[in-house]
Amino acid sequence: MESKRLGKVFGPLATFAGVSIGHFVASLHSNWQSPVLSLGNRIIDNVPPPVKKLVINLFGTYDKLFLIASILAVVFGLSLFVGRAYMSGKRGVAFSIVAAMSIAASWAASLDARANLFSALPAIISGGTTLYVLRWLSAQGSESVEPGVELSRRDVFKAVAVVGAVSIAATGSAKFFAQKASVQIERIKIALPKPLKFLPNPPVDPALTTPGLSPLFTANEDFYRIDTALAIPNVSTDDWKLEIVGMVENPFTLSYQELSARPVFELDGTIACVSNEIGGDLVGNARWLGVRLDDLIREARASADADQVMGYSVDGFTAGFPVATLDGRDAMIAIGMNGETLPLAHGFPARIIVPGIYGYVSAVKWLTRIELTRFDIKHGYWISRGWSERAPIKTASRIDTPRSGAELPPGALVIAGVAWAMIRGISKVEVKIGDLPWREAILGPQIAKTTWRQWWIDWSPKKGNYLISVRATDGDGIVQPEEYVAVDPNGAEGWHRIFVNVL
Repeated sequence: MESKRLGKVFGPLATFAGVSIGHFVASLHSNWQSPVLSLGNRIIDNVPPPVKKLVINLFGTYDKLFLIASILAVVFGLSLFVGRAYMSGKRGVAFSIVAAMSIAASWAASLDARANLFSALPAIISGGTTLYVLRWLSAQGSESVEPGVELSRRDVFKAVAVVGAVSIAATGSAKFFAQKASVQIERIKIALPKPLKFLPNPPVDPALTTPGLSPLFTANEDFYRIDTALAIPNVSTDDWKLEIVGMVENPFTLSYQELSARPVFELDGTIACVSNEIGGDLVGNARWLGVRLDDLIREARASADADQVMGYSVDGFTAGFPVATLDGRDAMIAIGMNGETLPLAHGFPARIIVPGIYGYVSAVKWLTRIELTRFDIKHGYWISRGWSERAPIKTASRIDTPRSGAELPPGALVIAGVAWAMIRGISKVEVKIGDLPWREAILGPQIAKTTWRQWWIDWSPKKGNYLISVRATDGDGIVQPEEYVAVDPNGAEGWHRIFVNVL
C-alpha cells in the first residue's frame, strides 16, 4: 500500500488505541474521567441553550449518545489527517495535532467536578499512546518490505490485528475496573432500613387488565433518566458523605451509615422532567424510601435569611429550590426506590426528591452537599441557562393507548392513560372524541396526591378517522388549560391529542 493509503488506516488505528488506553487509565481512579467524557462534559456546560434544546428535541434520551458519537466523529476526522500527514513525512504537523487534542482533553479534565492534580493523566497518556502506536505502525511498514515495494495487505492486517487486540483488551479492562469501582456488589449487599410505618400495599394495578396503560409504579429499569452526566458516577458508600452547610447555625456531615441509621419513611411520588413535551414519557412513579429533608434542615438551624436549598452532585451539577417548599410535603433524601437500594443510574448512594416541583430545581442525584443560601446569591445549573427559578409541576394528562397514528379495528376498544398534578392530586379526567361532548373517564386508585392517576373509558367506534383529546382537573377543581405552552422556561402546558384511524 502507498503511504497516503496507509495513513488512512494507521491514523485512526493509532488514535483508537490512544483513546482506549486513556479510557483504561481513567478507570483506575474514581476521580478521573475518560478524555472523551471530559470533553463531552465541557460541551454540555458551554453549549448555548437553544442548541441544547434542539438536540434534546431531536434525540430525546439519546442526546448523550449523540454527543459522544459527534466527538468521536471529529476525532476520527482528525485522525485521518494525522495519519496522512505522518506517513507523508509531515511528522511535525501530525505531532502538533495530537498535542493539541491532548491539551484540549487535559483542559477539559481539569474542570471536572472531582478533578485533582493528576486528572489530566488519561489525556496525556492517550496522546502519547497515539504517537507511539503511529511510530510503531510506521516502523512495521518500513521493516516489512524492501525499498520500492509496497506493503502487502496481509502485513497491514497483521499490524491492525495487533493494535486492535490491544485496544479492545484495554477497553474491556476499563469496563471491568469501572464495574468494580461502581460498587455494584456493594450496593446489592446493602440492607435498606425499615420505615417506622410502612405504606399500605399497592392496590391491584389496572394496567394488568388494560394493555398499553402505564403501570401504577414504573419499574426501575424503565424509569426515565435525564441528567447532565455522560457517565454514571461510581460512588462507594465508604467514601461518600453528605454535608449540610451554608447559612446555618449548625453545619454537620453525615456518612452513609449515619444517614441510613436515621428514621426513614416511604413516599409514593411521581417525578417529571421539565423537558417533558405534551404526551411525553419523561415522567414516572415510584415508591421512594428516605430520610425527611425537613428534619435535616431543622437540625442545621437555617438562617431566617436563607430562602433556597441548593443541592450539589458529585459530578458538579447543582439545583436549588425554595426553603418554603419544605412545608411538610414529604421532601426526602432518598436511598431506596421501589423496594431496592437506589439504582446507580438514579443517584446511588442518595438523591433529593421533592414532591410537586420539577427535577431540574430539586432532584439532585449522587448528592454530596446541601447548602442553605439565597436566590440572589447563587443559581442552580439550569437557572443560569435561562430556566425559571420556581418550578411547580403543572397539571398534565396523557393518552397511553391507543397510540397516535394507530390503525384500529372497529368494535370494543379502550382509551386509557395517566394524569398528574402532584401535591394537588387529580379529581377528574375527561376525554373528547371528535365533535362529541366530553366524557368523564373512570379513575384508577389514588394512592397519594403526590402520584399520577390512571384513567380509562370504553369506546366502540365505527370506521373513520378520529381526533381524541384528554384534559384533567386537579384536586383544587382547576381544569388543565388547553392552550399550548412550550417546555421552556418552566414546563409544557396543553391538552394531549392523538389521531387514530378505525379501519
